[in-house]
Amino acid sequence: MDGLSGAASVIAVVDVSAKVTSLCFQYSVAVKDAKRDIKRLQKKVTDIKNVLEEVRRLLDKEDKSQLSTTRNLLDSLEECYQQLQELKAQLEPSRGRKAMQRVGFRALKWPFTSKQVEKIVASLEQYEDTFSLALQVDQTGLILSVDRKLNLVDKKTDTLLSKIDVTRLPTAKGASFDSHMEEHNSTCLPNTRTELLQHIQGWAKDKSGKPIFWLNGAAGTGKSTIARTVARTFADQRQLGASFFFKRGEGERGNAMRFFTTIATQLAVRVSEIGPGIKKAIDADPDISEKALKDQFEKLILQPLSEVANLPILVLLIVIDALDECERDSDIRAILQLLSRTRDLKSVSLRVLVTSRPELHIRLGFKQMPDGTYEDLIL
Repeated sequence: MDGLSGAASVIAVVDVSAKVTSLCFQYSVAVKDAKRDIKRLQKKVTDIKNVLEEVRRLLDKEDKSQLSTTRNLLDSLEECYQQLQELKAQLEPSRGRKAMQRVGFRALKWPFTSKQVEKIVASLEQYEDTFSLALQVDQTGLILSVDRKLNLVDKKTDTLLSKIDVTRLPTAKGASFDSHMEEHNSTCLPNTRTELLQHIQGWAKDKSGKPIFWLNGAAGTGKSTIARTVARTFADQRQLGASFFFKRGEGERGNAMRFFTTIATQLAVRVSEIGPGIKKAIDADPDISEKALKDQFEKLILQPLSEVANLPILVLLIVIDALDECERDSDIRAILQLLSRTRDLKSVSLRVLVTSRPELHIRLGFKQMPDGTYEDLIL
């Protein structure tokens, strides 16, 4: 692909991604024991193909001189092309086309382990993000009217750069409700728990409601299922700010070390207006992720939320599941004490749903909150 123009490079990557997708489909028909990995890889390659087809349409339609960001993708396109070519070579049957026609596609053997697929998907996801961001920037520049163009493009670019900078914060892998680690865990079945779910939604959207809702109960009462259902509902309504599902023994999901940095990163991605404030905090203190929980909360969450203006969201929900699975009791108490300070926010109607077992140190943590800070419900 050396020496190709931007448009030709895009076409080359689209073509090879289509071939990889076709090969994945053949494996999905022939191989039974790796269907989930095959589906994940096929979907990610298809996502890249779809984004680049949008880029190609933009390059074909518009004056290329106006597409400065997209035209600067050559290095990323070259790297992505090489990775997809290597992937294609690994997926192609080694015995050749004629041999495969004789024995059939059922002789195929999936060449990757689940860990290898996860690594490949993560690498391809970085290219997808790069191409998508470039597309967003150039599309924004073309849509805006001439008199507003420069100011709004600068603002859009700052927001995108803020998102990129925020990704420097370390996060707890798999902690969000929609992570790969959580995708096979259940949500409430249709027409079940309807009264409880309506009650939680009513609390969250009540402007005069208490900022924190504590859903507690013994093991097996469905707290996490409810939390995932609520998170999905509010995400679909674009009102979910962040989610963190604690899980003892699962690395940083089992402690508070990356709790606030994970929440801050999700807030910046989901609510672009908050990103610049978080970026400012990181620029002022690049080691903020290693500081005390109080410092992380104040600088990465409370202050950016306090400074945001004209937020186009009526309510913003944070879901915290299984708080009792956080390792240190002292960290749990600190988290509860810090979250209680969100009641003073004026710029946004922030709501926090917390689920846990009713353990003594958690009950004491809630009782130490100021009056009117939370409501609770026992399952």
